[in-house]
Amino acid sequence: MTTPPRRPRPLRAGDLVALCAPSSGVEPELFPRLERAIAALQARGLRVREGQTLRREYKQCSAPAAERAAELQALLLDPEVAAVMPPWGGERAIELLPLLDFEALAAAEPKWFSGFSDLSTLQLPLALRAGWMSLHGPNLMELGAEALDETTAAIWPTLFQGDPLLQCASKLWQSQGPDWRTEPGAVRNLSEPTRWRRLDGGTEALLLRGRLIGGCLDTISRLAGTAYGDLRGWAQQPGIGPHLLFLENCEMAPCELLRALWSLRLHGCFEGAAGVLIGRHAPSAVTAPERLSHEEAVREALSDLSLPVLIDADIGHAPPQLSLIQGEWAALHWAPDRLELRQGSAI
Repeated sequence: MTTPPRRPRPLRAGDLVALCAPSSGVEPELFPRLERAIAALQARGLRVREGQTLRREYKQCSAPAAERAAELQALLLDPEVAAVMPPWGGERAIELLPLLDFEALAAAEPKWFSGFSDLSTLQLPLALRAGWMSLHGPNLMELGAEALDETTAAIWPTLFQGDPLLQCASKLWQSQGPDWRTEPGAVRNLSEPTRWRRLDGGTEALLLRGRLIGGCLDTISRLAGTAYGDLRGWAQQPGIGPHLLFLENCEMAPCELLRALWSLRLHGCFEGAAGVLIGRHAPSAVTAPERLSHEEAVREALSDLSLPVLIDADIGHAPPQLSLIQGEWAALHWAPDRLELRQGSAI
């Protein structure tokens, strides 16, 4: 089933937010950080309900797949719940896909499902198969900081406001973060200048328009060509229009990154796209001149596409990151000295 994505209503004070862990849960040493994140939700006037999977972790997941899927499905369909916020991603969300009832979700009113990393394994089919927009942005655990930088704090107007939504590029990004186990309230260590760039090295300004769709390349590249990641088929449906494909690399070395991008190409994921946004690469940079670098891998895979490609974007595991609404219309204005992203039905 394919339908144009529908946006959840804005949150308001008094709404109930459910916390569950469809991939990895929270271990006891990180409970102080979790408590701070919960307090941040409550400070916005939100009520909080904890699911059974939230404070559990064993063998890189919070619970057996059937239990995780049943809890997530129940919360997404619960009319009292206005948003579902996992603590973060993990490794094993893909196990839930055949266990979720996407037809039931397509028939229900959408609600906010927010986060990034392995959560995009669920967000992509939510958009493609159930017609739900969701929030690819800061994870719940990031909200436990004593103070949020401007880019991360954009999650609040994204969740609480309607159109229009305007965000700009960050000024600085974090190359190495603090340890939340010893510093539960730690803020971002923003030290590196942000610079979105064109892959082709050009300096001419760009205006890209389309529906935002994408996520963590480590995992959504595994969905390409399946019933849960058929971007080509989705893009061809009436009412979808061009898409802006955003991708970020969590753990892949350059050659694996190249293979993942080529997998998307071979499955037609770039067909009908208005442009591609590539986040900063989280793995350590490859500097040996005889070895392929991450940027070279992207260039080898994408430079001959007749599409504009922006790199080093505020997306993914080298924070901060923009709050992107999966499936929402967006207009992105890029120039060497500025970046503006507007999201909403009025675009």
